[in-house]
Amino acid sequence: MSLTLYDTAAGAMRPFEPVTPGRASIYLCGATVQSAPHIGHIRSSVTFDILRRWMAERGLDVTFVRNVTDIDDKILAKSAEAGVPWWQWALINERAFADAYDALGCLPATYEPRASGHVPEMIALMQRLIDGGHAYASGGDVYFAVASFPPYGSLSGQNLADMRPAADSGSGAKRDPRDFALWKGTRPGEPSWQTPWGPGRPGWHLECSVMATKYCGTEFDIHGGGLDLVFPHHENEIAQSQAAGDPFARYWMHNSWVTMAGEKMSKSLGNSLGIDHLLEQVRPVELRYYLGAAHYRSTMEFSEQALQEAAAGYRRIESFVDRAAERVGAGEPKGIMCADFTTALDDDLGVPQALAALHNEVSQANQLLADEAPDAAIRGVLASVRHMADILGIDPLSPTWSRSGDGDTRYREVADALIADLLEQRNNARRERDFARADAIRETLHGLGIEVEDTPRGPRWTLAEAH
Repeated sequence: MSLTLYDTAAGAMRPFEPVTPGRASIYLCGATVQSAPHIGHIRSSVTFDILRRWMAERGLDVTFVRNVTDIDDKILAKSAEAGVPWWQWALINERAFADAYDALGCLPATYEPRASGHVPEMIALMQRLIDGGHAYASGGDVYFAVASFPPYGSLSGQNLADMRPAADSGSGAKRDPRDFALWKGTRPGEPSWQTPWGPGRPGWHLECSVMATKYCGTEFDIHGGGLDLVFPHHENEIAQSQAAGDPFARYWMHNSWVTMAGEKMSKSLGNSLGIDHLLEQVRPVELRYYLGAAHYRSTMEFSEQALQEAAAGYRRIESFVDRAAERVGAGEPKGIMCADFTTALDDDLGVPQALAALHNEVSQANQLLADEAPDAAIRGVLASVRHMADILGIDPLSPTWSRSGDGDTRYREVADALIADLLEQRNNARRERDFARADAIRETLHGLGIEVEDTPRGPRWTLAEAH
């Protein structure tokens, strides 16, 4: 394969060479379901959804695992504050994340395991670490002995001697302040599971090691997540997995943040933008376009203007696809992709350059429509545009985004009939040289948010862009 990816662990671009030829395994750190998702969370999902689609396009059989952290300190605190059981609070927010993934057209995960469902595997991993001298029990807690793993800090580029104490102490006594909790002993009012070291609940990091290896294998291809997870979460995953003898992930990929006023978007800062709120301003496919348009390793500074510009960019693709499909039929999204598009995605998932290539193709295709090119030429370029858009998850005629698939087909048919009647009245007025009446009809449609375009094949209408 010609695909190259930036590997955080290597600090460099590396050619992608899967563990098993013809297959690719991706483990993405999913949601900690303490509250509803914001666009910072969903950017990660869109990024890795595009990677998954591109790998499948390149002929790989992809296993895609996205976990759900449904038990941790923040969930317990939030649920107690709300006065509901922890599992109920977690489930409510897990469903909100699932709705957001679906709304933005992310493909379903191959597996989507919950942390609370994998406690037996966690107990087994802790026993392996204790037997190997890499972990110890203390007062009902179980800690990983950081000093027992010399490579610790290599992912994040830190020196062990300079590290601060781990901020996850339980009731037990640590041998080293930098040691991190694998397991936390039971506390009043908290859920607990029985272990050989007493009742308790998982620490944050342990879950991903056991779920990644269970569903992807002890050595797998790509571990992904947000840049904020590099330390301590992913650093700790590497330590506890490799110390137990598992090779773990070959490549580490991290998407950067979405910021507001220069600050990373987070619930603790109170500057989060929820998915539901943004979907009142733009359509789901337009929000997906926005979140996927920047390179995944670049920081996105959120602004309303940038969101609307992204929506307009998508509508330019949609406009061509609709016009071409009206003329030659929808066909299938399986045309020839332009070389610039494939080169861009093979180069560390270069979506900005891929989108530029797609828009260039659309511009040329619009000229073909204007020149009344043969139907065969229009059909070919439509298939090409749809193919590239489909890989990015934004094909306007896909079942996910097609107007005929959104449950409003009957309303669309009624609107088509009524507008067609008004357009026919306008045509009659123009033939009779009653231009005042023709202009009045056009203004009436404009007032309803409908733009009319006169083409060699007759007038066509579209909904005006929202402002």
